Amino acid sequence: MTMRLSAPFGTRIRRDNRVFFSFNGKRLCGFEGDTVASALLAADVQLMSRSFKYHRPRLGLTFAGDDAATLVTIDHRANCFADTEILCPAMEVTSQNHLGSLEYDLGAAIGLLARFLPVGFYYKAFYRPKGIWELWAKFFRRSAGLGRINPSKQNVLPRTKSYKHVDHLVVGGGYHGMRAALDMANDGRSVLLVEQDPVLGGSLLYSRIDPEGLVAGRLARELIGEIETNNNIEVMTTAHCNGWYADHYVPVLQGHNLFKIRASSVTLATGSLEQPAVFRNNDLPGVMLGSGVQRLVHLYGVKVGHRAVIIAGNDEAYGLALDLLDADIEVAAIIELRAGPATSGARSALMESVVERSVRIITGAEPHAAVARRGQLSAIQLRGQTSGEVQLAHYELLETIECDLLCSSVGFLPQYQIPCQAGARLRFDEEDNCFSLDGLPQGFQLAGSVTGKWGLDELVPDPNHPWPIFPHPKGKEFVDQDEDLQIVDIVNAVADGFTHVQLVKRYSTVGMGPSQGRHSALATAKITAAANRSTIDETGVTTARPPLRAEPLAASAGEVYFPARLSSMHGAHLKLAAQFLHAGTWYRPAYYPQPGEDRITCIEREAINVRRNVGMIDLSTLGGIDIRGPAASELLNRLYTGGFKGLAIGKSKYALMCNESGVVIDDGVAARLAETHFYVTATTTGVENVYRQMLKWNVQWQLDVDITNVTSAYCVVNLAGPKSKEVLARLTATDLDEAAFPYLGVREGEVAGIPARILRVGFVGELGYEIHVPQTFGRHLWDALAAVGATFDIAPFGVEAQRLLRLEKGHIIIGQDTDAMTHLRELEMSWAVSRKKPFFIGDRTTAEIDSSRMTRRLAGFTVESTNRVDVPQESHLVLEGGRMVGRVTSAAYSPTLDKIIGLAYVPATSTEGDTITIRVDRGRGLQATLCELPFYDPQTERQRVPHISVEVIEESLPERISLISASDGDPESGVVIVDRTLSDRCGIRGRTAASWLESASMLVPDKPNWALVQKDGTLLARLSVGEFLLLGASNYLGCLPESADSNYSLPRGDSHAWMVVSGVHSRELLQAICSIDLRARSFSDGDVAQTLMFGVSVILIQAEGIFHLCADITSSQYLYDALEGAIDSMGI
Repeated sequence: MTMRLSAPFGTRIRRDNRVFFSFNGKRLCGFEGDTVASALLAADVQLMSRSFKYHRPRLGLTFAGDDAATLVTIDHRANCFADTEILCPAMEVTSQNHLGSLEYDLGAAIGLLARFLPVGFYYKAFYRPKGIWELWAKFFRRSAGLGRINPSKQNVLPRTKSYKHVDHLVVGGGYHGMRAALDMANDGRSVLLVEQDPVLGGSLLYSRIDPEGLVAGRLARELIGEIETNNNIEVMTTAHCNGWYADHYVPVLQGHNLFKIRASSVTLATGSLEQPAVFRNNDLPGVMLGSGVQRLVHLYGVKVGHRAVIIAGNDEAYGLALDLLDADIEVAAIIELRAGPATSGARSALMESVVERSVRIITGAEPHAAVARRGQLSAIQLRGQTSGEVQLAHYELLETIECDLLCSSVGFLPQYQIPCQAGARLRFDEEDNCFSLDGLPQGFQLAGSVTGKWGLDELVPDPNHPWPIFPHPKGKEFVDQDEDLQIVDIVNAVADGFTHVQLVKRYSTVGMGPSQGRHSALATAKITAAANRSTIDETGVTTARPPLRAEPLAASAGEVYFPARLSSMHGAHLKLAAQFLHAGTWYRPAYYPQPGEDRITCIEREAINVRRNVGMIDLSTLGGIDIRGPAASELLNRLYTGGFKGLAIGKSKYALMCNESGVVIDDGVAARLAETHFYVTATTTGVENVYRQMLKWNVQWQLDVDITNVTSAYCVVNLAGPKSKEVLARLTATDLDEAAFPYLGVREGEVAGIPARILRVGFVGELGYEIHVPQTFGRHLWDALAAVGATFDIAPFGVEAQRLLRLEKGHIIIGQDTDAMTHLRELEMSWAVSRKKPFFIGDRTTAEIDSSRMTRRLAGFTVESTNRVDVPQESHLVLEGGRMVGRVTSAAYSPTLDKIIGLAYVPATSTEGDTITIRVDRGRGLQATLCELPFYDPQTERQRVPHISVEVIEESLPERISLISASDGDPESGVVIVDRTLSDRCGIRGRTAASWLESASMLVPDKPNWALVQKDGTLLARLSVGEFLLLGASNYLGCLPESADSNYSLPRGDSHAWMVVSGVHSRELLQAICSIDLRARSFSDGDVAQTLMFGVSVILIQAEGIFHLCADITSSQYLYDALEGAIDSMGI
């Protein structure tokens, strides 16, 4: 049977467009514009869900997305509000939270046990005997859960985050919200108006404020028309403001998009929430809020019943009565709870109109209990008015009125959640029986009924009945319908000692359901106050925390940004069919398989080639930190365990870093390039932390030193193997003989015509050279080494082979062979500590550890087996008598030694030659023997440099290569991105950098975050007091400072890519993806900002109407692709 009303009811539906869907497998029909709930009710569906705890039948209370009764599963998406989900063709809707069918729910038997399940019963029972809770928990989760997720059916939709900046944000698109938006816009401000419904108008679209029912609609049309023609107002509908944070930072969720709004000021006009009357069986299908009924009637044309009774605590009930009469729904009676309005002299215009239409108004009565027939509302029992206590002693039954619709309009509660998040306090006026809010932050204002005042002029107190709570001797008067909590539950919580309203919430779970107390907070406060014999103002309401409404975790996470970092040699790796692994955000070649070659075979082949011939590996991911200044050696002396003050120029030294607890946190090599200049390497994933540590400690120490992270500026190739010198000697004029270039030496020169920094290292246990060149020359270096090395059987090797080679040499990897407790003594690396200096980070703890008893140590072990299956894995346990005494950190089969080798933590008392048991897969015990380290070349004979004499291949400086593969932009499109990475640019830093630039006849910005265009078009940006960035600096590159007057150049041309973004929509694009305010009035020519875009740090400069982006060059391809993707998704 259809329950549709004819026009003019149903303003949101299009009756000419039918939409077919299914509910619990039954095919139904609705109209375009329907919500799922309105379509179900129009199809005469009388049961939508079951309650959380007692599995009671539910249909819906508010029909505004505010209660759990309308939660359903839609197309395998659990916990969707049927009253806010717009109906779509072929939707599959299923009900939730029932055992068996919805109509015959076996879980309803729990209701028979309600008297044995008092509030907090789960805290007191089901814990004995010990361990029984695990069994009960499964039962409770199954019987009292919400919807269930089917992972195989989830349709993961892309979710985006974007930013907006406005002068004024208005939340709420009702009468007062629209009025506030117009006032601000007419004052010349940019306004964003956010409304949760699909259209503006708020309650004007369904409420009745005059007897004829014409005023509200006319006001809505007029205000909407004004807003549509106002260019200063942007409207965002179907959007939820989900919280408030400092400085008016407001998250707004619209569909699959999360907008981060930053406003100069905020007006909140979210109105008030109608509160239900509390009486026995007030949750039956057919019992609804008056505003919910009006929404269904006016917006969707649903005839929600045939015979109605209205519980009236304010004049809104009479507007509802007139709406029901106009919809051809009989109003059997109005139960008037107030004493005054019944007299003719005190009647409002709405009440007079109802009287004229001969509707029976009953006074001196109150609801006693709703009566059910076949699970549906069939009648309401009335009793004489009682004294307003939380427990009923005496009552007088008056009559029973048959009805299939019971509406209540007894009070409203301001939507206090967001103001309270902003620091406001909710107060209750006992005399006026209404709430108010004060203590709002500057720039935050309220409008409309959220202020606690009612009506278009905000002069009337909220229409609240003082006590719409009617206890019943047999209970089932539900205060919180989400959680099935009754009056007695709140009273008992107080009696159990939980007297504070916050404790009542935690103990009883009131307000913890999907509605988050929006329809239970007022009644809970009143009952708690009565039970405590205190005032409502003293009791207060529970704390409101963001998010205001449930939001998908995917919306909070947004798009997955993985700012992939690639070296300039990445293209070469792809051509060699490299298999990659992630090291932080870097893509590193793990190994280079040949056709038909498996992983293990490939890794062993690469390792053997390094031992026999020569190999090369891309180490561009290696962290690099540039340290300059008179106190550079002092800084390193304090940060690292070794001594660096006496390190000779042209030499490097192993650098081991500890924290204050003496725990090893990173290692690398420190190379001294000049008296006041060091170049320090760090681990790939640890360099950011090392850089932060350096900055942090130097803030405290105030040493005369400058620290710069130059990881991205250099591309690094490690050439390793007995033939490495023969390859390198053909590409550089640098003297590589032992006397001229000893182990741990560092030299600067040219390799393959490229300016290079060469470090002689031996991490893999072979003669080796680390070649550091500017990032944009990296591909040329790789190709040159490969071409020259072909004669010597050179082959690339990946991270996996490197790890095997270093393991053979007994070298550790921080983070793999160490943990959060590892100290130097356990690693047997006390040799890396200098006790000749007064201090280093962690020295005091290290000294104490050295004098204390040690419980474990890192030791080498071997297994005389060539079976790769026997190789232990990381974290396999070391056992002693069946008890865990350690763990494996590294292990592999060594093709060089023809046996399994590894590192493991073992008891400190163990010695070389001892046998340990390692529990490997399937619980097998593997016997291993402890041995001395290193496994390979203990005398370091492989580091000897052969004497050779070769002719150097002369090469001129090659062309630089951009890391961005960019398409040619259409100059006519809305956004054009041009890659200018290969254009000249550099950085300058120093105490007197500004003076030096002025001496070079440059126009120097007088403050940080400002840029000036020079006469020749060069752009000079001041990033800080002593740091500058030159873009297009070809005329100035020849006179850059080299440590003169404590000024020096930074390799920004190699560390940063440069993109130019222009076009009519360029500002719109960049505003959406970064958090700073890029409106023309806030960010104009000459402005400089450092921000994040898609997880990449970007220097953003505006000059002559276009935007310049400078970002980490290794992430430049990712950033470019992300920008192009944003252009496509935004349709600009």
